[in-house]
Amino acid sequence: MLPSVGSQDSHPRTSPKSCCGRSMGPRSHHFSLGFSVSSLGLLFLFSLFPECLGAEGKLAHKLFRDLFANYTSALRPVADTDQALNVTLEVTLSQIIDMDERNQVLTLYLWIRQEWTDAYLRWDPDAYGGLDAIRIPSSLVWRPDIVLYNKADAQPPASASTNVVLRHDGAVRWDAPAITRSSCRVDVSAFPFDAQRCGLTFGSWTHGGHQLDVRPRGTAASLADFVENVEWRVLGMPARRRVLTYGCCSEPYPDVTFTLLLRRRAAAYVCNLLLPCVLISLLAPLAFHLPADSGEKVSLGVTVLLALTVFQLLLAESMPPAESVPLIGPPSAPPTASSAASRTETLHTPEEGTPISVSQPIASGAFFIWTSPS
Repeated sequence: MLPSVGSQDSHPRTSPKSCCGRSMGPRSHHFSLGFSVSSLGLLFLFSLFPECLGAEGKLAHKLFRDLFANYTSALRPVADTDQALNVTLEVTLSQIIDMDERNQVLTLYLWIRQEWTDAYLRWDPDAYGGLDAIRIPSSLVWRPDIVLYNKADAQPPASASTNVVLRHDGAVRWDAPAITRSSCRVDVSAFPFDAQRCGLTFGSWTHGGHQLDVRPRGTAASLADFVENVEWRVLGMPARRRVLTYGCCSEPYPDVTFTLLLRRRAAAYVCNLLLPCVLISLLAPLAFHLPADSGEKVSLGVTVLLALTVFQLLLAESMPPAESVPLIGPPSAPPTASSAASRTETLHTPEEGTPISVSQPIASGAFFIWTSPS
């Protein structure tokens, strides 16, 4: 038997209280009605202006075909071959990856920005619907052969496959990340309170100053996005432009040198190296004040000598090799000499065989003066 027309169960799908097992009140109906009106409004607008959705893409394709119809990336993009092309170089220091003091190699993560003007990549924005800039692969345009002169890597330089921003007036901007390994002369004579100066020199490898002129943007590299290093504190990275003439060529070659100023964070070295050295230095002269016939004098001296030996091994592993003696090296020499002299004095006996200790005040005072800071 068919249900009656006036029954509530005759149309269960249209009942406002039976949608997916959840109750739908007046607020749910208003929300659905508002969402439907918004969707219909967007569809109505898109139906009125369908040509606006793909106009920019079509104009960009047309502009790309017009620009690169007769373009070549093999030649320098200047209208006059006697005119030098100006390249602006900007470097942003992102991270200090490693400072290899033993091999004197500095590894950095940089963001390098190069800007120049291409005389053959210009257009009128009004002819292309107001399109004033496009982004294209960097391999399609001419790029300056700017390399890192003091590169300390066996791998050949590789250009990052990033896009360039091309503007309607011919201005080209190329942003590329780079991990550089450069040679840096490390001076550890003041270790662990040393400061280092590491230069990164950028310049063209084949173009002289009459063909390509390199200039820095600003007076220093940017440190806005720098990630702090646990061992080194960055004091700055000033930029300097130079023009040099090499023996191979007669024309001058301009370059830009960014000098990274570093200072070592010495807190860990003070706690792990300097404080043990000072404590051992204070224990070594005490052996002179013990009587010669006391067995504790020999035990104290041997213990101090073993501690100094272990300290020297740890110091040799942590310090990089250097031509000059580091600042932390000389303070460990007087305690070692004091301990050795104390053992020699205790073991020295006269003909009767009784151990003696001579010149204790003089030797102790001399070693205290030697170990005290000037």
